[in-house]
Amino acid sequence: MLVSVVVLAYGDEPWLVESVQSALASEGVDVEVVVVDNGAQESVAAIRGLDPRITIVSPGRNTGFAGGVNLGVAHSRGEIICMLNSDAHVAPDCIALLTAKVVEQDGIAGALILLNDEPDTINSAGNPLHILGLSWAGMMGLPRTQAPAEGSFASASGACMALTRSHWDRVGGFPEEYFAYHEDLDLSWRTRQLGLPVTVLADAACWHHYEYGRTRIKNYLLERNRILFLMTCHEGRTLAALALPLLALEIAMLALAVAQGWAGQKIKGWAWLITHPGTIARRRRTVQAARRLPDAALVPYLVTRFTAPQEEMPAAGRVLERVLQGYWRLARVAIEAGHRPHS
Repeated sequence: MLVSVVVLAYGDEPWLVESVQSALASEGVDVEVVVVDNGAQESVAAIRGLDPRITIVSPGRNTGFAGGVNLGVAHSRGEIICMLNSDAHVAPDCIALLTAKVVEQDGIAGALILLNDEPDTINSAGNPLHILGLSWAGMMGLPRTQAPAEGSFASASGACMALTRSHWDRVGGFPEEYFAYHEDLDLSWRTRQLGLPVTVLADAACWHHYEYGRTRIKNYLLERNRILFLMTCHEGRTLAALALPLLALEIAMLALAVAQGWAGQKIKGWAWLITHPGTIARRRRTVQAARRLPDAALVPYLVTRFTAPQEEMPAAGRVLERVLQGYWRLARVAIEAGHRPHS
């Protein structure tokens, strides 16, 4: 069974060769590697001619992570699709383990993402989804031994995940409106909406040269895409139930953006959402028409506690979080009541 490993390259890529070579060294599966050159010509030159199993796709522009992966998949041949970050490398058995899992149960199988500089420390064992649309690297900083054998978070990390080509086609790949960030969450959540599993395998190891940082464009995309995800993936009943805390979060995020100097990017995100109603409506119709499970069946995967170690929450935030947890208990009843069978 051929596995197509898609690697996106952009800018300076010091670990691209390491990433590609680790995929090519995979045991137990046949692999091809499709590298999408989104603007990393010098780094990509280092892998030209390295192995006949490598295909390089050059769109001539930066298509973003979502568009780049979609393009790479379109130029691939495998029955299994595996995404691998250009700054990550996999254990020899990682891709075979992921492949066996998606062949067994369909859905998505994600690798256990570990920190390259601390090889036995977790970077992500799956990513939680907060009821307000926030998502982060789950279990980051914990010892590798604490990861469950088969974890079940809202989302697998896009740093290394696999799915069958038939499932990729079923969900339509990544939504290119996202450009970057939240696209792995969107793909995972739509998989769960179909009643299929999203499983992170502790034995499937992938090491990531992880550096946490915030830039203005990243803040813009994270905030815009968080709202875009909520507007397209949640049912109307769920959005109505969460309207009050969502509005409160928008006010809080604007205040934070002002304090940190990226208010313009926050407002730019709102502007994009306001000026693209047709895009959002079309996306929403597509997602909602395809789903098989209501939100009531998916609320167990939502969390109310923000546990990202990279972002320290002030004491006042924890107080508000307890208020939100009480609110969610009531909102969850309303969401689940809407889908409760009548006697």
